[in-house]
Amino acid sequence: MKKILLGILVVVVLFGGGLVAGKMVWVDKEKTEKVEVNEDKYVAFSLEIWDKIKENYWEKISDDELSGIYLAAVDKLSGVSNSLKSKDREGVERLLESILKEIDDSKKKEFSATLGDMVLANLKPFERSRLYSQKEEKDLSNNVNNINPNSNYFEELGVSEKATDKEIAMAFEEKSQQATTAAQKAEVEKAFEVLKDEESRKTYAVSGVEPTIEYALRTPRIFHVHLTKFSPTTLDEFARVTEKVDKGTELDTLIFDLRGNIGGAIDGLPYFLGPFIGADNYGYQFYHQGEKEDYVTKVGWMNSLVRYNKVVILIDENSQSTAEVMAASLKKYNVGVVVGTTSKGWGTVERVIPLDNQIAEDETFSIFLVHRITLREDGQPIEGLGVEPHISIKSSNWKNELLARYNYPEIVTVVDEILKEK
Repeated sequence: MKKILLGILVVVVLFGGGLVAGKMVWVDKEKTEKVEVNEDKYVAFSLEIWDKIKENYWEKISDDELSGIYLAAVDKLSGVSNSLKSKDREGVERLLESILKEIDDSKKKEFSATLGDMVLANLKPFERSRLYSQKEEKDLSNNVNNINPNSNYFEELGVSEKATDKEIAMAFEEKSQQATTAAQKAEVEKAFEVLKDEESRKTYAVSGVEPTIEYALRTPRIFHVHLTKFSPTTLDEFARVTEKVDKGTELDTLIFDLRGNIGGAIDGLPYFLGPFIGADNYGYQFYHQGEKEDYVTKVGWMNSLVRYNKVVILIDENSQSTAEVMAASLKKYNVGVVVGTTSKGWGTVERVIPLDNQIAEDETFSIFLVHRITLREDGQPIEGLGVEPHISIKSSNWKNELLARYNYPEIVTVVDEILKEK
């Protein structure tokens, strides 16, 4: 959580499993319609935040409610009780002009930045919208694109970027034996997971983007694909790994694992759903200021998925954001049987919105704003509710329920093994 102190602005990003709060993100670089700008740059900065909220926030918010949020934040920061001449933008403008006259020039930047952050944080759902510095926006971009600038997995395994699969495997075995702590072993295993696949290795060498998919052929008939998050490269990864095993006639079962998936970039979801449900189908809905918006799949069936006539989708309480939308869409189209526990219920879509009015030459702020909320297959918000599985593993009878669905004991055994591994 951010700590708000007058005179000291502490800006801290909370990460949910590696991605900023596990959120779905759109980055918006479009400029909005200009309005009359106050000559005081600090007032102009605060009022632009007001305008961006009114235009882009997921819910229609009244002047009365938003001005009340500003007033409460000003009271907290100033330590005194204030009043508004009118409960609207003009009333907030007059209040800020009055308050800023009483603040030392050296403190005005911190006051304005802290005020903006407090206002955003107090929009519902609380703490989701925030004021972002350049560093935080860069951190967000790295996480959405699955880039960790602090890691070098080639160095971790002690191999060159031109190492072969065999050399990677040998280095992994050697480093695993040398690891003396659980943390060291986990880092070595992560490095191997990133570099073991030639295509993933090439991508990582060029751009630093890590793979988002773990996979294994569990039996000749059952392929397990675990998506850990959604990044711009995930669909290509998925196509590549499913094509690897697209051989012969025996393989017919897919376990599509979304457990622990922290979400990520949602822009590619219409393309990711297409291979499962076909082109030009209504995949999911967003809700924004009283209007529902349908999103249609952009591509058609993936040939490497045609063979799977039995599909199990795994979710848990840590499946969130984009993963929840994916699970809800697959459930809506009866793609397979959803097994696990109810997902997290984190159904907001955030947008990074630049600000034209800045308060310092050495820093640029933007706002990270909840722009839409997502709806699940029954039209209810995912936020706060989550996506419910067809079969809950909390039931003592879940194995029999899954067996009744497919009459296939082997899939029950494999799903049970997977659930016990993590």
